[in-house]
Amino acid sequence: MAKGVFIHNPGTKYDDDPATRYHFPKRYLKRAEPFIGDHILYYQSGKTGGYTGTAIVENIVPDPKDPNGHFYANIQARSYVPFPENVPFRINGKIANSFLDNGDGSVNNGKQVWAVRQISELDYLKIVALAAVDRGELPRFDGELEFAEAALDPFVYDVERQTVEVVLNKKVRSRMFREKVIEAYDKQCALTGMRLINGGGRAEVQAAHIKSVEANGPDSVNNGIALSGTIHWMFDRGLLSLSDDYEILVSRKVNNTEEVDRLINKDRKAILPSMESSWPHPRYLKWHREHHKFEAA
Repeated sequence: MAKGVFIHNPGTKYDDDPATRYHFPKRYLKRAEPFIGDHILYYQSGKTGGYTGTAIVENIVPDPKDPNGHFYANIQARSYVPFPENVPFRINGKIANSFLDNGDGSVNNGKQVWAVRQISELDYLKIVALAAVDRGELPRFDGELEFAEAALDPFVYDVERQTVEVVLNKKVRSRMFREKVIEAYDKQCALTGMRLINGGGRAEVQAAHIKSVEANGPDSVNNGIALSGTIHWMFDRGLLSLSDDYEILVSRKVNNTEEVDRLINKDRKAILPSMESSWPHPRYLKWHREHHKFEAA
């Protein structure tokens, strides 16, 4: 096994979904096969790009529509973790993935164009550790402070002391998911428009999974939605849902729809992130309606 990097850009022509699969041409098959059972990083190219998340490759299978030309790297359920902020190509002036370094600090242009590339264990850990640093947007969980402070200078990061499992433990994954979703929705409840922020800059709004964690719903931003506390409670119990075109649906189980109507957006449409790639995905919305046996009022 070995760790790797997959290039993934929003709007790609490939049939990618970072939380479930990575689509690539056959010429990268031998480079990708060592990553089976191990972690990969996603990298977005361009000036505003960087390392965007991490996941575990479960297996690699031929594309059934083009078995001789393309393949899918299937992602292990619940292993995808989007980073709250992109980790840049260079950290402290050094190329984060030393595989791309010619040895003198310059970039190997031949390797840089590879959509599938390797990365060392140490470089992987440095990038993930930096991504996991609590930026103060949300309360820090107990036990995170020690490794987060070490990650502030990732090139002295103690790999012997800290492992991927520690960096990506349940609490850290949960915080990173919340940060990503709340940032995408600009700290605003998608169903009410409320945007309450305390004096410290922390938002009241919460990040809800659309397809639940218990059902292996991924921690991807398009399986998340920003909701205020009461709305989150109603959404998790199937009292509120969304149609595939983001209309707010109120369940027949609600016994006082007038109260709900006063809470939700007047046009009965969800407020969506500015980036379409962050919008709730229809397959997760469908799961939510079917799981709760949703019937609109």
